[in-house]
Amino acid sequence: MAAHLSCGRVNLSVLREAMRMELREFLDKCAGSKAIVWDEYLTGPFGLIAQYSLLKEHEVEKMFTLKAGPLPSSDVKNIIFFVRPKLELMDIIAENIRREDKGRFPQRDFHILFVPHRSLLCEQRLKDLGVLGSFFHREEYRLNLIPFDGDLLSMESENAFKECYLENDQTTLYHAAKGLTTLQALYGTIPQIFGKGECARHVANMMIRMKRELGGSQNQIIPVFDTLLLLDRNVDLLTPLATQLTYEGLIDEVYGIQNSNVKLPPEKFVPKKQGEGGKDLPTEPKKLLLNSAEELYAEIRDKNFNAVGSVLSKKAKIISAAFEGRHSAKTVGEIKQFVSQLPHMQAERASLANHTSIAELIKEITTSEAFFDNLTVEQEFMSGFDTDKVNAYIEDSIAKKDPLITILRLVCLQSVCNMGLKPKVLDYYKREILQTYGYEHILTLHNLEKAGLLKPQTSSRNNYPTIRKTLRLWMDDVNEQNPNDISYVYSGYAPLSVRLAQVLVRPGWRSIEEVLKILPGPQFEERQSLPAGLVKKRQQGENKVMLVFFLGGVTFAEIAALRFLSQLEDGGTEYIIATTKLINGTTWIKSLMEKLEPPPF
Repeated sequence: MAAHLSCGRVNLSVLREAMRMELREFLDKCAGSKAIVWDEYLTGPFGLIAQYSLLKEHEVEKMFTLKAGPLPSSDVKNIIFFVRPKLELMDIIAENIRREDKGRFPQRDFHILFVPHRSLLCEQRLKDLGVLGSFFHREEYRLNLIPFDGDLLSMESENAFKECYLENDQTTLYHAAKGLTTLQALYGTIPQIFGKGECARHVANMMIRMKRELGGSQNQIIPVFDTLLLLDRNVDLLTPLATQLTYEGLIDEVYGIQNSNVKLPPEKFVPKKQGEGGKDLPTEPKKLLLNSAEELYAEIRDKNFNAVGSVLSKKAKIISAAFEGRHSAKTVGEIKQFVSQLPHMQAERASLANHTSIAELIKEITTSEAFFDNLTVEQEFMSGFDTDKVNAYIEDSIAKKDPLITILRLVCLQSVCNMGLKPKVLDYYKREILQTYGYEHILTLHNLEKAGLLKPQTSSRNNYPTIRKTLRLWMDDVNEQNPNDISYVYSGYAPLSVRLAQVLVRPGWRSIEEVLKILPGPQFEERQSLPAGLVKKRQQGENKVMLVFFLGGVTFAEIAALRFLSQLEDGGTEYIIATTKLINGTTWIKSLMEKLEPPPF
């Protein structure tokens, strides 16, 4: 079974090319030399679509980060602001424009590109600040779904979960529906839609309405996707709280992966000779791009971390043997052949060195006592052990003032695995947290409760054991080296969200109706009719393609589990993953944290 997922029939570069096309068209409207002023949050997502070379082809000469004060000096005809529609950014832009030296550049044009949508509120703010008339072009760039990899799309909407589940703001859901409408325009109408959850229902309704509004302008494309599965994050609150145990998941847990890039401590990446004298040690973090274009990473990213070491050592032997091959090259032809393979071999060797260093960094964490103790408590909760009383380890961690995020993840995990906590237990945890970490965290606790992560038990019956048993969420005999089940990604726990996708394919959701009733939100099924000529005739042995869209975020461990299902010989289904945001337990809880500010007097 190949560890690398070759996306059979779904070519996401079609989407990337369509986005580049739209960007080129906008840049060409602004005739002459250009400088782009970036909202910093957008540089990562844009980097996944357009390299600097594309911008340069369209006369972009300078790039600056949006910040207060005057703009850096540049001799360009056009200044283009690429920004999210946020009011505080409008204030900075207004200041930039007002402090511009009109004497030096009387002919300069300003333009603004809102990502992913224009906002009347923002334009009103620019008008109030007296600069709206300065813009030659005011347009929007619909960066709804960004291709991160051959099988992964993300909206990178950083507050999606909070907006949907706390603030009842449906903006993200509207953009999700827009993104899906764009996908259908490029890849054909998706005949079947399944969903679970309130947000899923909203997105499906909006998407169907948008398609209806397009009326007869339907494209004549044989559908690439057979099924769309829309899943609310709050249908499965448990999975992101647990520590991911895949290689990629752990890199994200420890260092944080941003737009496929990770920043790592530099000292591990110094060539031996350089570091020996203790001088010349780099201070800048080592930045690496992580995606499946790199063969070795594609092979190990989705493996359980305990299975990575053996792959790396096997790879080291193969590379070493390949370099030894130069001694056996005797004839000119053989030498020539060796030389032609050298660049690839050197790239492989550099890749191996990087991943060996990363694995060593991660291993220092995973072999620590703190990591082991924390994981033991998580696994006890997930397997249903002692979830209904105050946990001694959590008590000690609070007393030791361990990081608040660590405490919150564990307390929320206990609450979710017990369908809420007994009022006495919940009050005790809340009191201890506020007394130890400060009363300014009262809003955070309120947000966690509102989101259903930390809540009092409403009925005397805990349904989690029923869900766990029916969906086989806990597996005692997990094989981390050669897995035969998705539970390997958490060393025993099978992500509930991915189990739902797996059961939907076979034997179907009818077999788990009782569990679906217990999980929050409605469940539904919609069919979108296709003209007779566009109904797909499946070839013998050809896989179906399911798009699984996580509303509210997805973890790398869940992605790994879906890739594992895609690669099963008898699986019959290839999974493509879309989400509002790539998350882990820490970034997710952080997005819900809010400090109570003291009064200004």
